Amino acid sequence: IHTPSQGILLGTLGRGHGLASSPECACGRSHFTCAVSALGECTCIPAQWQCDGDNDCGDHSDEDGCILPTCSPLDFHCDNGKCIRRSWVCDGDNDCEDDSDEQDCRECCSTGKGFSIRKQPPPSEPSGQHWSFQAPDPHSPRECEEDEFPCQNGYCIRSLWHCDGDNDCGDNSDEQCASHQPCRSGEFMCDSGLCINAGWRCDGDADCDDQSDERNCTTSMCTAEQFRCHSGRCVRLSWRCDGEDDCADNSDEENCENTGSPQCASDQFLCWNGRCIGQRKLCNGVNDCGDNSDESPQQNCRPRTGEENCNVNNGGCAQKCQMVRGAVQCTCHTGYRLTEDGHTCQDVNECAEEGYCSQGCTNSEGAFQCWCETGYELRPDRRSCKALGPEPVLLFANRIDIRQVLPHRSEYTLLLNNLENAIALDFHHRRELVFWSDVTLDRILRANLNGSNVEEVVSTGLESPGGLAVDWVHDKLYWTDSGTSRIEVANLDGAHRKVLLWQNLEKPRAIALHPMEGTIYWTDWGNTPRIEASSMDGSGRRIIADTHLFWPNGLTIDYAGRRMYWVDAKHHVIERANLDGSHRKAVISQGLPHPFAITVFEDSLYWTDWHTKSINSANKFTGKNQEIIRNKLHFPMDIHTLHPQRQPAGKNRCGDNNGGCTHLCLPSGQNYTCACPTGFRKISSHACAQSLDKFLLFARRMDIRRISFDTEDLSDDVIPLADVRSAVALDWDSRDDHVYWTDVSTDTISRAKWDGTGQEVVVDTSLESPAGLAIDWVTNKLYWTDAGTDRIEVANTDGSMRTVLIWENLDRPRDIVVEPMGGYMYWTDWGASPKIERAGMDASGRQVIISSNLTWPNGLAIDYGSQRLYWADAGMKTIEFAGLDGSKRKVLIGSQLPHPFGLTLYGERIYWTDWQTKSIQSADRLTGLDRETLQENLENLMDIHVFHRRRPPVSTPCAMENGGCSHLCLRSPNPSGFSCTCPTGINLLSDGKTCSPGMNSFLIFARRIDIRMVSLDIPYFADVVVPINITMKNTIAIGVDPQEGKVYWSDSTLHRISRANLDGLQHADIVTTGLQTTDGLAVDAIGRKVYWTDTGTNRIEVGNLDGSMRKVLVWQNLDSPRAIVLYHEMGFMYWTDWGENAKLERSGMDGSDRAVLINNNLGWPNGLTVDKASSQLLWADAHTERIEAADLNGANRHTLVSPVQHPYGLTLLDSYIYWTDWQTRSIHRADKGTGSNVILVRSNLPGLMDIQAVDRAQPLGFNKCGSRNGGCSHLCLPRPSGFSCACPTGIQLKGDGKTCDPSPETYLLFSSRGSIRRISLDTSDHTDVHVPVPELNNVISLDYDSVDGKVYYTDVFLDVIRRADLNGSNMETVIGQGLKTTDGLAVDWVARNLYWTDTGRNTIEASRLDGSCRKVLINNSLDEPRAIAVFPRKGYLFWTDWGHIAKIERANLDGSERKVLINTDLGWPNGLTLDYDTRRIYWVDAHLDRIESADLNGKLRQVLVSHVSHPFALTQQDRWIYWTDWQTKSIQRVDKYSGRNKETVLANVEGLMDIIVVSPQRQTGTNACGVNNGGCTHLCFARALDFVCACPDEPDSRPCSLVPGLVPPAPRATGMSEKSPVLPNTPPTTLHSSTTRTRTSLEEVEGRCSERDARLGLCARSNEAVPAAPGEGLHISYAIGGLLSILLILVVIAALMLYRHKKSKFTDPGMGNLTYSNPSYRTSTQEVKIEAIPKPAMYNQLCYKKEGGPDHNYTKEKIKIVEGICLLSGDDAEWDDLKQLRSSRGGLLRDHVCMKTDTVSIQASSGSLDDTETEQLLQEEQSECSSVHTAATPERRGSLPDTGWKHERKLSSESQV
Repeated sequence: IHTPSQGILLGTLGRGHGLASSPECACGRSHFTCAVSALGECTCIPAQWQCDGDNDCGDHSDEDGCILPTCSPLDFHCDNGKCIRRSWVCDGDNDCEDDSDEQDCRECCSTGKGFSIRKQPPPSEPSGQHWSFQAPDPHSPRECEEDEFPCQNGYCIRSLWHCDGDNDCGDNSDEQCASHQPCRSGEFMCDSGLCINAGWRCDGDADCDDQSDERNCTTSMCTAEQFRCHSGRCVRLSWRCDGEDDCADNSDEENCENTGSPQCASDQFLCWNGRCIGQRKLCNGVNDCGDNSDESPQQNCRPRTGEENCNVNNGGCAQKCQMVRGAVQCTCHTGYRLTEDGHTCQDVNECAEEGYCSQGCTNSEGAFQCWCETGYELRPDRRSCKALGPEPVLLFANRIDIRQVLPHRSEYTLLLNNLENAIALDFHHRRELVFWSDVTLDRILRANLNGSNVEEVVSTGLESPGGLAVDWVHDKLYWTDSGTSRIEVANLDGAHRKVLLWQNLEKPRAIALHPMEGTIYWTDWGNTPRIEASSMDGSGRRIIADTHLFWPNGLTIDYAGRRMYWVDAKHHVIERANLDGSHRKAVISQGLPHPFAITVFEDSLYWTDWHTKSINSANKFTGKNQEIIRNKLHFPMDIHTLHPQRQPAGKNRCGDNNGGCTHLCLPSGQNYTCACPTGFRKISSHACAQSLDKFLLFARRMDIRRISFDTEDLSDDVIPLADVRSAVALDWDSRDDHVYWTDVSTDTISRAKWDGTGQEVVVDTSLESPAGLAIDWVTNKLYWTDAGTDRIEVANTDGSMRTVLIWENLDRPRDIVVEPMGGYMYWTDWGASPKIERAGMDASGRQVIISSNLTWPNGLAIDYGSQRLYWADAGMKTIEFAGLDGSKRKVLIGSQLPHPFGLTLYGERIYWTDWQTKSIQSADRLTGLDRETLQENLENLMDIHVFHRRRPPVSTPCAMENGGCSHLCLRSPNPSGFSCTCPTGINLLSDGKTCSPGMNSFLIFARRIDIRMVSLDIPYFADVVVPINITMKNTIAIGVDPQEGKVYWSDSTLHRISRANLDGLQHADIVTTGLQTTDGLAVDAIGRKVYWTDTGTNRIEVGNLDGSMRKVLVWQNLDSPRAIVLYHEMGFMYWTDWGENAKLERSGMDGSDRAVLINNNLGWPNGLTVDKASSQLLWADAHTERIEAADLNGANRHTLVSPVQHPYGLTLLDSYIYWTDWQTRSIHRADKGTGSNVILVRSNLPGLMDIQAVDRAQPLGFNKCGSRNGGCSHLCLPRPSGFSCACPTGIQLKGDGKTCDPSPETYLLFSSRGSIRRISLDTSDHTDVHVPVPELNNVISLDYDSVDGKVYYTDVFLDVIRRADLNGSNMETVIGQGLKTTDGLAVDWVARNLYWTDTGRNTIEASRLDGSCRKVLINNSLDEPRAIAVFPRKGYLFWTDWGHIAKIERANLDGSERKVLINTDLGWPNGLTLDYDTRRIYWVDAHLDRIESADLNGKLRQVLVSHVSHPFALTQQDRWIYWTDWQTKSIQRVDKYSGRNKETVLANVEGLMDIIVVSPQRQTGTNACGVNNGGCTHLCFARALDFVCACPDEPDSRPCSLVPGLVPPAPRATGMSEKSPVLPNTPPTTLHSSTTRTRTSLEEVEGRCSERDARLGLCARSNEAVPAAPGEGLHISYAIGGLLSILLILVVIAALMLYRHKKSKFTDPGMGNLTYSNPSYRTSTQEVKIEAIPKPAMYNQLCYKKEGGPDHNYTKEKIKIVEGICLLSGDDAEWDDLKQLRSSRGGLLRDHVCMKTDTVSIQASSGSLDDTETEQLLQEEQSECSSVHTAATPERRGSLPDTGWKHERKLSSESQV
C-alpha cells in the first residue's frame, strides 16, 4: 500500500468547481491501480484480478466498467448486456438476472405436446420438508399416454405417482385413493397421505402439504426454549423482541421496550435535541448542542482548573493524551488498548478476533500479520486470502439436471440434463469426474466433468442415498442412505463396496470428508438429530454436536479455516464449529426459509434453499453481505464449489500399492486399515477371502440379498442382479455357486452366481405364479411349484428337458423341498383344503402327511440330521415340525409370529422371515427359544435360505450314465431308487428308459413372439415352446409339414416366412421379399408346396417348401384374404376374406375355377379348417361370435358353437375342433359334430394367433402330381380335374404345357429404395417379383446390361454404384469412392461403358462397366444433373438438369459437341428415356406434372400426358410409356402415341424410384466401339460421326493410347499386337481436340458384302487388317468421298421431293397414321422462367433422402465382351457361327436379323437444314431386311444394329473397322 509519504503522489488542484481532483497513483505494468481512497491511499493489485468478478480493491473499482463479451449468434443477448444460451430463453429460469429472457414468453412447454409433471419424490428428507413437484403450467391439456395417469384438471402425470402421497396433479386428484400406505411409528399421517415426524404436530409450522398437522391443536407444545405466538406457533425464545416479526402476527414483538437505534456514530454525542456532535466537544465550555446538554451537570463536566493538562507529563498517559469534558483522557496507539487504570496501554491480540484474518494470523507487540494456506495468496488488504487457480464454479444438483454457475457473474451452464431426481453431488477434480445420486432410480452415477460418459457406479441396495462424498486423495466414494440407515464406501467405480457404519444410525444425510486428517463427518436427522465423525475406516466414532439440532441438512468443511459449517432447515440457521465441535456459533439465523446444502470457498458461504429455489451467499465469519447468486431454479439440491483448492493435495496413506491390501485401503488417522467388502472375512491383516463360505440368502421382491455368516456385522448386501421385479422363492447349489430364484412378475425362473455374475433365465415359458423352488443337488434337477397352473414341474438345472410331475388335485401349491437321501419331495398347498403332501421325486407314492390345523402353510424346511420337517403357517401364526411321515407333530414357536413366510435351517438355528414385523429372526431349532432379530425394517420379505458348502453327499443310480435314461433320471424312494421320465408331451417307451422321438399328436400355435405345442399324447394339457433360436416379432400364421417334421410360420413385422424343425433346429427364412401382412399359411405336405395369403398385397401365392418357384395364384378381387386351407385330394383350396364384403371362397389349388361359397352373414371370418371325414368346411367369425360349418360347396350352413368371444385360429383333429380366442387368451376345444362339451385347453396365453392340429401317424394321401412332378419343369399344382403345370410369377408356360423359360423375356425393372423388383410384361397379372439383390439401402437409379445379364444400380446411402446378376448373386461394387449423390445411370451396352450423373458433385462421368478407366466427361455448367440416357448407335448422350435453369441437353458419348435441346417451359425434368424406334426422347416433369417428348434434336416437342401427380422416372416398351409416381405410389403407363389408355400397372409401392425395361428389342445396334473396343486401350467413345479413344483421369498400370490400335510400349513391354498395324504418320486422336482433330471414320458393313460393294472396295474381312501403301490410302479416300457425295446429293433431292408432298409422320403398325404438329410453345423471347418460380414445400418432402444401412466391399470381376465380334465379316461360315450366338438375357442377336442403314445428316449439328427437313430425313430412312433362319426358334424376330455411312476416312485396320 503506497501512502502519499511513501509512494508517488501526483496531486493537482482542480479548476472546474473549485474541487480538488483525486491524487493519481502509478503501479507497475503487471498490476492494476485501484481508485485513490479518500485518505489518499493508493492500492495496487495483480492485473489478472481485474474484471474477475471479485472485489479485490475493496471499493469495486477493479470491477467497475467491466462488460461481458459480445454475444455469439448462437446466444441470446440480455437487456443488461449478458449473454446466455438461446435454449435457456423462456425456460422458466431467470438466466439473464433481469428477467429479460423470460419476457414475452407465450409458451414454456413444447407446442402441441401438452404438459407433463415431473415427479420429485423425497430422497432423504422427512416429508415435512416440502418435497414438492413442478407445478402445472396453464397450457392446453393433452391426451395422456398409456403409462400416465389423467388428472381431473386435464394434466397427465406418471402412473407410478398415483396414490404415492404427493399432490402431483395440483388438484389432489391423484391422491383420491382408497387407502395409503400407513406411516411408520413415530410419524404423523397428513390428510393427503404424507408422513411427517410426529413431533411436528401442532408446532406452529405447517409441515403437511395440506396444513393438516396444525389443525385441531388445543394446547401449545412449545418447549422451554421457545416462545408461543398468539397463533400457537412456536419460535425461538431468542427471537423475542429482536425487531423481526417471526410469528407472522407480530406477537413476538409486542410489549418490548423501545430501545431505539442510535442516530449518531459511535464516536459522536447525541444531544437532547437530537443533534450529533463530536465527543471532544463535550464539557469544553461551549454550548455546541444549542440546548446546553453537552455542558450540563448530567455529563459530569468538571470545572476547568488548569491543573489537568496533557502538556504536563503527557497527562499521565502512557501513549496518547486528549482533553475530554475538561479532563485528561488517555488513549492508545493502533494495536493497543487502554487498561483498567485508564493510563497504561496493553497489546491487542487481533488474532483472537474471529475473522480478522481469513486464514492464518500471527500476533506481535502492537501489530499482527495475516497469512494464507498453501494454494492461496494474500490479497492487497493484507487480511483476506485469494485462491490460486481458475475462477471458482458452483456445481449444484437441480433434480432434473446438474448445472454450473459462476458465483461472481451468475453465468449459468448446463452440465447434465434429462435426469430423474439428482440429489447428492460431489466431484473429483483431478480425475475430472462428477458423481451424483438419484433417489428415483436408486442409483449412484458418474460422468466426466464435460458431461460425457455417463455410467452407473452403484445400482443395487440403495433406498435413499441422500449424501455423497469423494475422497480425492485415496480415490474412494462414501455415501449415506437414510433408507437403509447406513454409511457405505467403495472404490470410485463401485467395486469392493463395504458397509462402513450401520449401528445407531437413523437418517444419515449430509456427509463430508477430510482426507488429509482421515476423518469422515455426517449429519443424522433421525429422532435424535446429531452430527458425528469417525475415522474414514469407521473407527473412532464420536459425536460432534447433538443439541439444538432438528434437520441438519447440508454439511461442509472449510479446510483452510479448519471449521465445519452446517444448515438446519427446521431451525432456519447456518452454524459453524471447530472440527471437534467446539466454538459452535450461529452464522446466519434470519432469512433462511429452508436451507438444504452448503459449501464454502474463500470467505464466502454458498447454500441452496428449497423455499426460495435459489442459491445464496454470505460472509462466512459474519453472515453479512448476503446475496442471491441464482434464483427461480427448478429445485436446487446439493451444491459444491468446483475448484482445485476445495480438494487440496494430501498424503496418500495407502501409497501406490493400495497399502498392500487385497481390497480396500481406508485411511485411519495418520495410518490406514485394510478392509474387506461387506460379508467377506479377513484372513490376514492385509488380505480378504475371495469368496463367501456361508451366508443367509433372502428375497425382498425387488432384490435378493445376503447376510454373511463369515463376519460379525451381519450387514445385508444386495446381490447385483438385473430386472428383479418380484422375487419370491429361492434355492442354491454350492457346487457351481449358483443362486436360483422365481419371479412372479416376469413369471420366470433365473439363476446367477452368488456374486451376481453369469445371470441367466432358466425357465421363462408356461409359468403363471412360480412360488416354490427346490434344487436336487444330487441329480442336478430343479423342482418348482406353480400356484397359477397348479402344477409341480421338474427340469435340469439349466431348464432343459422340462416335464410336469403332478398336475391333478393341486390347489395353489406354495413351497417345496426335496430330500434326495430318501428320494422324497414335500410341498405345501394353501388352497381350499390346506395340506402338506409328499411324493417320490418322480411323483410316485403321493400322500398327504399333514391336513389338519393348517391355514396358510408357507415355508418348508428339512432337518436332514434329525429327519424332521419344519413348516411355518401364517394363518395359525406358528412354526411347527413333525417327522418326515407327518408323525410326532409339535409346535416349535407359537407366539409373536404375526406372519411368517420363508423358513430355513442351518446349524442349530432356525431362520424365518416375517411380513408383518418386516424382520428376519432366528431361534433354537430344537426348543424355539433364544430368539434373535438379525435384520429389521425390511419391506417385502420373501423366501430365505442359508448358502453353505456342507450338503450331504448321496449315491444314486442316476450318477452312472444317467441311470440308462435317454432323457430325465429322477430320484425315487427305495427300493428302485430312480426312474426315467420324458420331457413334457413325449411318452416313455415300453423299455421304461427311452423316450419317443417327439410328439405324435399335438396342437401347435403361434403366440406372436413364440410358437408353442400342446401334446395330445398325454393325459394333461401343457404347452411347450418350440426352442427356435431367433427373435420373433409378430408371428401370425402357422403350418406344419408332418412328413419332415417342420413348422412353417409367417411374421408380419419381419415380413418373412420361415421354417424350422419341430425341435427348433435348422431354422431358415424361405420367403423374405414381397410380403406385407401374411395372415394365412397352409402347407401342402402331399404336393410339397406352401400356400399363403397376404392382406397387404391382396394376393394368394404358392411356392415350393424352400420358397423357390414362387407364383401368384389369385390377385384380382381380393380385399383382405386371411385364413387358407387345402384339400389336396380334391384339388381345392379355400380361403376367407374379411374385407368390406366378407366372403368365403374356393378355387383349384392352381387358382383356377374360382367360386364364392358364402358371402352373407359374415363379419370377420378368421379361422378356417376342412373336415375331410365328413366333407365339411368349418370357420370361426370373430364379429358374429360364432363357429359355423357348411358343406364343401357352401350348402347346409349351420352354427356349431355360439357365442365365442373373439375366435381367431381354428383347426380340427379326430372328433374335436380347437380354436384360439383373443378375448379369453385361451385355447378351447369342442366336439366337431355338435359343438358341445366345450373345455379349456390352455389359458393365460396373450397374443394367441393361428393354431394347427397335427397327427403325424395319419397317412398323407396320394400325390396328384405323382413321383415325377407331373412332368412339369417347375410347379405342379393340383386342381379338381387333376393337375396343371405352372411357372413362377411372370414367366409364361410354353406351348407344351409342361415347361417354362428360366425368366421372362420382357419385363420392367424398378427400384424402391430398399429393393429392386421385376414386373413381367409377358403375362397379364403384372405382379412384382423381388430381385434378390442383397444389402440394398437407398437405391435410386437402375440400368441393365443385356450382354452379361447384370443389373447396375446406385445406392445414395452408401454412395456407391454396384451390379449383380438378376438372381442376386455376384453382387459387387463397381464405383465405391468419389460419389456424392448419383441420380442417373446408363449402360452403353456396345462400348461396355457406364455413365452416371452426380448431383452432389455436379458432374457427368464414365467408366468401363467394371468401374475401371473412370473419367469425368462434363463438369461445367451443370446445376442438378438427374437422369441420363445413351444412344450408342447414334453416339449420343442425353441428360436432364433440374437446377436453377432447368434444361435437357445432348452431347456425344465423349461429352463433346454439347447442345441444349430444351430449356423452356421446364420445371423439374426428372426421368428421361429414349424410344430407339421412333428416335424420340421422353421425359417427365415433376413440377409441371406432365410427360413430354421431342425428337433427338429437341424439336417437334409434344405433351403426351398433362396431368400426372409427381412422376420420377420413365421408360418405354412397344407402344407404352411406363413411369413411377411418388405421390400415387404407383407404376402407370399410357399409349406413347396418343397419351391415352392410362393404366395402373402396380399400386401401393413405397419409395418408388427408377424404372427401366429389359427386352431383347431394347439394347440393339452397334458402333465402332463394339468391335475390339474400337482398338482403344482404355475408353472408347462413339460419336455422331466418328469415335475417339480416351484415357482415364487416374492412370492405371497399363499404358494408354489415344490412337486406335496403338499400344504404347510399357516399361517391360514385349511388343505390339500384330493384328493392329498403325500407319506411322497417322495423327493421334485425342478427346480434347476441337476442330483440328483427326476423325476416325466408320464404315460398318452389315450382312454379306454385295457385288457392288465389292467392286467399290468397301468389303473387308473382319479378322484381317486393311493394308494401306503410301499414297494408296489417299486414292481410296477420294473414291469413298466421291461416292458419298453422290449419295448425299440423291438423298437431298429425295428429301426435297418428299417435303412437298408429305407432312412429317410417325407410323405405328398397330394404329393409323398419327400426325405430329409443331406445338405452340413460347418463343425464346417469351420464355417462361420456370426456374424463377419457388419450388413448393412438397418438393422437399418428395425429394429422396439418404437412408439405409452399412457399407460392404466386394471383389470386382472382369467382364468379357461377347458382342458383335463378327458383324462385319463377309464369310458365310462366320455368319453361321454368329447365328448360334446368344446373350444371357434377351440377347443382342435374334434369328431374323434386320439390317438398317441410317440416312446420314449433312452435319453433326443438323445446322444446315431446318428442323422440318431434318426430321423428314430421319423419318424416311430406308432399311433392308434379310432373313437368317435357325431351327431353334423360327418364330422370333430381331434386328441387327444400325450402321451409318460416313466419309473422309478409309478402312486401315481391324480396329478401325
